[in-house]
Amino acid sequence: MPFAVPVAEQRFLLTHVAGIAELAAMPAFADATPDMIDAVLEGAAAFAEGEFAPLNRIGDTAGARWSADGVTMPAGYGVAYRDYVAGGWGTIDAPVDVGGQGLPFAVATAVLESLGTANLSFALCPTLTVGAIEAISAHGSADQQARYLPKLVTGEWTGTMNLTEPQAGSDVGALRTTAEPQPDGTYRIKGTKIYISYGEHDLAENIIHLVLARTPGAPAGTRGISLFVVPRYRVAADGTIGAANDVRCVSIEHKMGLHASPTCVMSFGDQDDCIGEIVGPEHGGMRAMFTMMNNARLNVGLQGVEVAERATQAAVDYATGRVQSARAGSPSRESVAIIEHPDVRRMLLRMKALTQAARALCYHAAGQVDRAHQGDAAARVRVDLMTPLVKAYGTDIGVEVASLGIQVHGGMGFVEETGAAQHYRDARIAPIYEGTNGIQAADLVGRKLTGDGGAGLAALLADIRGEGGGEPALIALVDAVARVADALRTGDGDDRLAGSYPFLTMLAVATAGWLLTRQMHVASGDDAFARMKRTTARFYLDRIVPEAAGLEASALAGAAGLYALTAEELAA
Repeated sequence: MPFAVPVAEQRFLLTHVAGIAELAAMPAFADATPDMIDAVLEGAAAFAEGEFAPLNRIGDTAGARWSADGVTMPAGYGVAYRDYVAGGWGTIDAPVDVGGQGLPFAVATAVLESLGTANLSFALCPTLTVGAIEAISAHGSADQQARYLPKLVTGEWTGTMNLTEPQAGSDVGALRTTAEPQPDGTYRIKGTKIYISYGEHDLAENIIHLVLARTPGAPAGTRGISLFVVPRYRVAADGTIGAANDVRCVSIEHKMGLHASPTCVMSFGDQDDCIGEIVGPEHGGMRAMFTMMNNARLNVGLQGVEVAERATQAAVDYATGRVQSARAGSPSRESVAIIEHPDVRRMLLRMKALTQAARALCYHAAGQVDRAHQGDAAARVRVDLMTPLVKAYGTDIGVEVASLGIQVHGGMGFVEETGAAQHYRDARIAPIYEGTNGIQAADLVGRKLTGDGGAGLAALLADIRGEGGGEPALIALVDAVARVADALRTGDGDDRLAGSYPFLTMLAVATAGWLLTRQMHVASGDDAFARMKRTTARFYLDRIVPEAAGLEASALAGAAGLYALTAEELAA
């Protein structure tokens, strides 16, 4: 089916949710003029539609291939990636002094959305590189920044995050990879990492791995972790590429989805000759890791938007062309396109409303990131609060909308040729990686809810009440969120965690409902776009917001019922 980037929606969100005009008034973002933003959005859309999108199905069916010589990407990916680099699409929000354009992160979010909606597997590569750029920018030495950032920013080199090991998944502190100091100040790295997206590929001339490891005598657990930059090919002082480092991809995973994204098992130091450089202070790895992870979590939430948008477009296209049965209650007995049937309309409107809700969360968070980078302390608090909401709710929406897309297609949704199944297969990993959604919920109630005495949440709820006062269902949900928050703050650990997931969903829906209310009021015209915005917002406020209010009982139910059975009884 034809695919089109929703440029009008992106421009609308940048204006009314991210607040691009306010950002452009800041000296750091003076180049973010309306003409510049339009050129970036339209150029990225044309590139995504013309080069990334045609490779989506090819990547799914052919996949990345591993051999002893390395990982080979599907046909066409190499050319498209070189065009991505040549077009400067990775440089949008990077600092000018390392080759970036210095535009707001919110604009880069829109560009990444276009690429990921066109081809989710492919866009993972630049998504991960962004995390490496953030970590080196925030924690690397001046020398490391000079040697690595210019090529990472352009995309000539790509970056990875190497956290997970066979025995250390969510429990990062259990990792065993070692880093032995050398007389010249470097370290010999030795260990194995798993689930490393784009750990090996043939798209770029170098891959810069950021690796968590332990130095000799390091404290146990997360306190003893350090971060190291470990290039696939060693980089000389002048930034030129030297000899191969002792880094190998020993296999790639055979996955449910994201087939064109090589998920690698990486071996460091098989020949005891893997050289790395420490990033930041010794034992400062967790702080640096969260710099990478927090950025990645926002971008993974955006992946939920990307797959939901693609699935929605496919479902609307199919429903418009598929003729089946007369419409119930119609005097005519002629068969109509299934888009005319009430239940299909319900599903399509739910898909559109959920997708736009998740996008609103992402763009609001992106605008707050830009303000935080300019020293706005309140924006930093808002970003910290929004991150688990964006990641968890955004990816839950991606899965739900992709599943609804299969349902709209009916039996053909279960057949691979329509592509509807790929959306679901690709979406299903997003609630798992970069910190499971359960971990996001635990972080929300364990740190974000109490770390500042509840001030960040209070400010968010005040914003929602201020703009959403005319929506009784939304205010009822905010009241429920406040009651649950008070209970979880004072509850014991198990009870708080037992209620954390429904609480996260309630807060995410309330926040999205607020942002959709704003859009509904602004979209006052009589054109098709304005009518669509008002209708989808109304659907969300009337149907999805009340659903979330119903989660209050679950959030307050406590943990006792979860432990009513022993582990053995659960297996019975």
